[in-house]
Amino acid sequence: MDFQVFIVVLMIGGWLFSRALSKMRLPSILGMVIFGILLGIVGAQYIPQLAWDIEPFVKNLALVIILLRAGLGIKRQALNSVGKTALLMALLPCTIEALVLAPLINMVFGLGWMPSLVAAWMLSAVSPAVVVPSMLEIQEKGIGQRNSLPVLILAAASVDDVVVITMFSVFLGIAVSAQGSGMMAGSMARVAARIATVPFSLIGGIAIGAVCGLLLSWWFSRHHERIRATEKVLLLLGAAFFLLEVGNIIAVAALLGVMTVGFVLLERTNNVASELASKLSKVWIPAEIVLFVYIGMQLDPAVAMSTGWKGLAVICCGLFARSIGVLVALSFDRRFSFIERLFCVVAYLPKATVQAALGAVPLAAGLAGGDVILSLAVIAILFSAPIGLILIRLV
Repeated sequence: MDFQVFIVVLMIGGWLFSRALSKMRLPSILGMVIFGILLGIVGAQYIPQLAWDIEPFVKNLALVIILLRAGLGIKRQALNSVGKTALLMALLPCTIEALVLAPLINMVFGLGWMPSLVAAWMLSAVSPAVVVPSMLEIQEKGIGQRNSLPVLILAAASVDDVVVITMFSVFLGIAVSAQGSGMMAGSMARVAARIATVPFSLIGGIAIGAVCGLLLSWWFSRHHERIRATEKVLLLLGAAFFLLEVGNIIAVAALLGVMTVGFVLLERTNNVASELASKLSKVWIPAEIVLFVYIGMQLDPAVAMSTGWKGLAVICCGLFARSIGVLVALSFDRRFSFIERLFCVVAYLPKATVQAALGAVPLAAGLAGGDVILSLAVIAILFSAPIGLILIRLV
């Protein structure tokens, strides 16, 4: 199949399936994943190599757009009011979920500790593709403004994803380099040393993002009338990908820097930030289709069937642990009512974007059990995304 034909099939098929699921009041991303699974089964031999070559770029683009949109939706005043709680919400739920999932995955699937930790951190991320649009919609309607609830969830979920991606990368690097060597003392020392660098990585990411955001805000302010909104978006995306490269070179959490860019732009150039947020919401439409169709295409149905109910049970245990983490994080802030706490628990259930972006990475890296990890990612998306979205609407 010619690459242009493949893109047409992917975009139109993904869109049609997403519309069909939307008509059923289910997340549109489910339709995209289902179409990807069907495309992978029926037309695997016709998919051109170029389609697989651009996969890393597509996944990075999706993460960049989501995090920029999140940063552009977080106001400093509102963030100050939920700062401590947002930090706890960003760290506790994903950490508790990962610590519960890792031994379960190792016990049920026998992947070994390092691959199990890789899978656990990948699964422990909340979905910005579901949470960010939902919270922005709630924010626009003025719901939950008294305690800045949408901002709390928006900020916490975005940082949650950055922490998860950072930890996933740390453990994936260790697992691939130590594959087959077992967990000896030297390996444990390496793990401890890598984990100790995470706080510095996060701080470094914020620093480079702040510098980039200040430079962009200065440039956009000086040339606001001469640069169209579309051109501003291109410059912003270019700067974001530049940050990703810088982050790889100096080992900092560049994705957190990307979100910080959006935050700084909103703080310093509000009118420009509104333009950018509007344009990015349009760019996200095709990027979302490609991302979720891709994750479906990569799924091995045989492995997914064998993972099946066992994988679903493991994921449910992780979601229960995550819910406990949310309640613990909120227990330090007495402003929130029971319904608001319940809403936070529900809003933290969906999984989609990070799992779609990272699910196939261990398999591509040659990690043992990578096919099982990919299957767990798809099962998590198919199960938690609709459940989470339905519950968000109900609560």
